Amino acid sequence: MAQHNDLGRKGEEIAARMLEKKGYSILERNWRSGHKDLDLIATVNGELVVVEVKTRSSYEFGNPEEAVNDRKIRRIVGAADAYVRKKCIDMHVRFDIITVVFSEEGSTVEHLEDAFFPPVWN
Repeated sequence: MAQHNDLGRKGEEIAARMLEKKGYSILERNWRSGHKDLDLIATVNGELVVVEVKTRSSYEFGNPEEAVNDRKIRRIVGAADAYVRKKCIDMHVRFDIITVVFSEEGSTVEHLEDAFFPPVWN
């Protein structure tokens, strides 16, 4: 398995444990349907929370959340819509980003709640 895949899995595990400690219930990890995928899906306080996890080995190429561009947001929102429809969920949906950056000193984890909103399509 590629080293970046191991890093990503490690970051998702850290993110899931952090959410559980904060009282979130993890419903899905790495949910996939066709070409659609979501890193983490959780619930807290009556909300469905879709979490994009970005893991990096350093800040060399900027902050990890900067990789969540408009195209990526559209993909995440489309996948979340497919998930909600498939599971017949009737809850408010929130989109968060969790960043995990590893260094020699350990890791830095940041949880960005309401990191983005679904775009309005015409």
